[in-house]
Amino acid sequence: MNNKEFKPYVPAEKITPEMTVTSVIMGMILAVVFGAANAYLGLRVGMTVSASIPAAVISMGVIRVIMKKNSILESNLVQTIGSAGESLAAGAIFTMPALFLWAEEGLTEKPGLVEITLIALCGGVLGVLFMVPLRNALIVKEHATLLYPEGTACANVLLAGEEGGSNAATVFSGMGIAAAFKFIVDGLKVIPADVAVAFKSFKGEIGMEVYPALLGVGYIVGPRIASFMFVGSIVGWLVIIPLICLFGPDISLYPAEAGVTVSQLFAEGGASAIWSNYVKYIGAGAIATGGIISLIKSLPLIISTFRDSMKSMKGSQNGGTLRTDKDLPMGIILAGIVAMVFIIWFVPAIPVNFLGALMIVVFGFFFATVSSRMVGMIGSSNNPVSGMAIATLLLATFAIKATGETGIDGMKGAIAIGSVICIIAAIAGDTSQDLKTGYLLGATPKTQQIGELLGVVVSGLAIGGVLYLLDAAWGYGTAEVPAPQAGLMKMIVEGIMGGELPWTLVFVGVFLALGLEILRIPVMPFAIGLYLPIYLNTTIMIGGVVRMFLDGRKKVDSKTKESQVTNGTLYCAGMIAGEGLVGIFLAILAVAGISIPAFINLGNIGGVVIMALMILGLLKFSLWNKRKA
Repeated sequence: MNNKEFKPYVPAEKITPEMTVTSVIMGMILAVVFGAANAYLGLRVGMTVSASIPAAVISMGVIRVIMKKNSILESNLVQTIGSAGESLAAGAIFTMPALFLWAEEGLTEKPGLVEITLIALCGGVLGVLFMVPLRNALIVKEHATLLYPEGTACANVLLAGEEGGSNAATVFSGMGIAAAFKFIVDGLKVIPADVAVAFKSFKGEIGMEVYPALLGVGYIVGPRIASFMFVGSIVGWLVIIPLICLFGPDISLYPAEAGVTVSQLFAEGGASAIWSNYVKYIGAGAIATGGIISLIKSLPLIISTFRDSMKSMKGSQNGGTLRTDKDLPMGIILAGIVAMVFIIWFVPAIPVNFLGALMIVVFGFFFATVSSRMVGMIGSSNNPVSGMAIATLLLATFAIKATGETGIDGMKGAIAIGSVICIIAAIAGDTSQDLKTGYLLGATPKTQQIGELLGVVVSGLAIGGVLYLLDAAWGYGTAEVPAPQAGLMKMIVEGIMGGELPWTLVFVGVFLALGLEILRIPVMPFAIGLYLPIYLNTTIMIGGVVRMFLDGRKKVDSKTKESQVTNGTLYCAGMIAGEGLVGIFLAILAVAGISIPAFINLGNIGGVVIMALMILGLLKFSLWNKRKA
């Protein structure tokens, strides 16, 4: 395919509204909404979901149906701005709660709002600016070879605009219904959040969390990934925990408190106590190994990607004569990059020295380039951002330790560097998907790039408040917000700086991960399942089973099936956002000291009934949706 012949949906010579008051305000609202919801989700389950398509259908529902305007490029700008919030949240929550955890241990003060905001903004702005010079090389010149699955899917959703009203209704229904369920479970406390069955003599435990977002995550990631996560939990809770209790009931093992035996731990806290003291570290070793394996496997691709991108950039012009060729001027990009680096280096609120600022520029540009290209080939969900973050954190921690800074200041510096680079990689991947959508539709790249920066700024200003709110309400590392990824990053930095880790348990996880890799079983989802409580993964598995049922039907034509599965995905995206927003609302109530009295407790039976109702709701908006395909 000759890219010179490619004609976008809106021709380059046609001028249609893009950056309007409506699109900017809606985009900024969705950036904050999806950013906050994904921050809450990521802090609970260690993963986030893409906000591009839900943002696109919501914008179409408002712009086309309510405002009676027919402007596909306005809707595209809304999703461009809106999706930036989700990507920035993903980068921030995987690292920055580690600073709160150290404050809880009395090692340092809590990070200030200014510090969090500046780290988020610097990472987000650099992610966009690093990607802009690559647009012509990756999006235009390689249009036929780099497909950008999520960006193309988002363009297709926007092109199918006639269905925008119905699709938007599905997203909003998911938000409303999930909000009601979340409030019943955590607000009114009518049922326990965990429905669990403990096997006392066997010493194992299984259960589920009655939350709509987890059901939605399982449906979106699908049965394959959900099953690997579930098997990880089964190995942890029904194999490793019973073995620890069987072989070492009278042993006192670090990192449990000195003198407290395994049998005492189990008597006081059940299987959860054994998991949090021992199994979690095995999971951490497996996750770190999985991240590094994914990076090593991607190394040939990463090196060739970087080389090809640099070659393409040499002949790339930032701003042709056509509207669809105009990027932000290179002068502004370079000035922005220099400004961000100086802020990182000189502003006292950010605990990074010159070496750290240099690492951010070098690794940031490298991983932005890699991330931008890899999401084009394998999609955002397979982009090894966590592997990049772990690799950066390892290098940054070793480099800082080599300078003699081994205390809490060095640890904070390592996390700050890891945070900025994690956000850079996440935002660069999101920007490239959005620019692909715009390229297919005929959007103005410069306008989209400004929109992406707006999304970064507004969500960067909000993310500090969200992190502080959730910490004040429940505290990180608790059942409500376990912050699994940040806990792992904290563990890595502490392990390198001070050696204060149960290394035997960590290496059990390392070799378990290597064994899985040899068997060609995806390490990362299994390791996350081992690292997170079984209750979370059981509900994710239930969502995966619903998706498997919808995908596996034989006597349904492919068009109907695809329509029903897509409706389910939109409903689940709405559920995740709805639960996240109610979670934020309940956190506000908790901080304000307002408690809602529990007037009745329906127990485990009530939990099973609520779960059944949530599954029926999902089927109602997918399988039994009355709207014709």
